[in-house]
Parts: sequence; structure tokens; C-alpha cells
Amino acid sequence: MSQTHRGSCLCGQVRFEITSDFERFYLCHCKRCRKGTGSAHAANLFAHGATLRWLSGEDHLRRYAVPDTRHTRCFCETCGAPVPRVQQDGTLVVVPAGSLDTPVAIRPDSHIFVAGRADWDHGLEEVPQADTVPKP
Repeated sequence: MSQTHRGSCLCGQVRFEITSDFERFYLCHCKRCRKGTGSAHAANLFAHGATLRWLSGEDHLRRYAVPDTRHTRCFCETCGAPVPRVQQDGTLVVVPAGSLDTPVAIRPDSHIFVAGRADWDHGLEEVPQADTVPKP
């Protein structure tokens, strides 16, 4: 039986529910994903045939497609946070892992497009860790 996950954007105006078992979980280091997230990589879950239902804020959704590519982003127009998007003729749902409010039972399958990895994205497990913003 498929699991039901809930999620939302940063400001909470967009809320969604997705019913599916996630098939893949990739950390993508391509330049487009780095630009789209402003981070070292995108963390996306993939599910074919998933049911995506917008609980609120569907009118706040915006979509951007990089011309002449398959790369798209769906996000909240208010806060800019990424939210799920439907691709490949409506058969594939891509869910930004950080947009989920419910736990995800699977771990990433792999880092992909590592040739595009940021020059500062190496050995990060050795960087000091803190639970809050460190004091100067």
C-alpha cells in the first residue's frame, strides 16, 4: 500500500499531499540544480504514477522551465520555496525532499552529475557542526 506524505512551502501558503512510494532519491549536483536551490545540490524524490493533491495555495504556484531543456522548477510565488512538480507527460512526480513535513523512510540512492559539483563541496563531513548559529 502506498504511503501518503504531506508537505508545504516555507511560508505555509502552499500545502500538498502525495500518495506514492518513492522509487528514487537523488542528490543532483548539476549547475542548474545548484542555481535553482542556491545550495550544493538538489535533493529530489521521484515517483511514477503518484497522486499529487494541492491542499491549499495552488493559485500561488509558479513554474519555470529552462528554455530548450527538460529542467523545470515549481515554487511558491510568495516565498520562492520549491514544491513538487509533475513531469514526463504527467507520469512522474518530482518532490523536493526538504518540502516534505512527514518523514521519508528512504535514504538517497546516489549523488548524480558529480562532475558539476561546486568547487567548495568536498570534505564537508569534516566541517565543524553546530545546532544553532555559532557565536563569532
